[in-house]
Amino acid sequence: MRNKIKTIAIAVLTIFSIVTSDLNAQDKTTYSIETDPSTFLFKGYAVHLRIKPKDSKHLVIGAGTYALELPSLMVNLNDKNKDKGWTVRINSAYSLFGEYYFEEANNKWFAGLQAGVQNYKNSNSNIPNIESRYSNLLLMPSIGYNWKPFEFPLYFKPWFGLGYTTKISGSNTIANSEYNISPLIPFVTLHIGYTF
Repeated sequence: MRNKIKTIAIAVLTIFSIVTSDLNAQDKTTYSIETDPSTFLFKGYAVHLRIKPKDSKHLVIGAGTYALELPSLMVNLNDKNKDKGWTVRINSAYSLFGEYYFEEANNKWFAGLQAGVQNYKNSNSNIPNIESRYSNLLLMPSIGYNWKPFEFPLYFKPWFGLGYTTKISGSNTIANSEYNISPLIPFVTLHIGYTF
């Protein structure tokens, strides 16, 4: 577990060092608030705050929290869990984000990195009235596009990530059934945001 925590710490320090080394071009700090509308469709929520530091030409940093019930399509991506009665919920999650924009901060193509903790609550229809709870570390590089189609500062941000995840506490077992935690998780979504 120490190696897993070290990996996350190194990722966060890398984001911080990149951010502090790129402070040189634009003149003011801006703030953005984002959400992921799909989380609401899956009985959850998402709130993310992004900051473009003063004089940062390419970098945006941020933090966020979210929750959702994973659709069966995502659960069934892992053959070891497929059609075995699992209901999987990210009950809460907290992440730090760093995004590097290739042209200008908060505009067009970017590469990102997310580091966080996801708290899961699982149940299984074959074993009623019992839940398992556990927490995962998540490290996810991503690529996306920040599109601003209007004169006012509303934007749409589709992105794709491939996350590395590992359990750090709790149990992913109910009775004799174990929910298999995949170490790699593909993820695609659309954020909608507004810059102040």
